[in-house]
Amino acid sequence: MTATAQQTTYLSLRQITERYNVHKSTAWRWVAAGRFPKPVKLSPGCTRWKLSDLEQWEAEQAGEGA
Repeated sequence: MTATAQQTTYLSLRQITERYNVHKSTAWRWVAAGRFPKPVKLSPGCTRWKLSDLEQWEAEQAGEGA
C-alpha cells in the first residue's frame, strides 16, 4: 500500500504583495478586517498563506464581481 503525499504550496508576504500588487500593510489590514485569508504560522518568524486558500478567495472575489 502506498500513501500519496499531497504537497501544500505556501506563499510568503512578499509573494502576496507581488501577486496582488499591494503594500504589506494593506495585506495585513485585509486579514485584520476579515477580507483576506488568514495566514498559517509555520514556525516563529515564518508566516505563510496557503495557495489553495488564496485561489479559493480569488474565485469568490471573481464571483462577487459578476
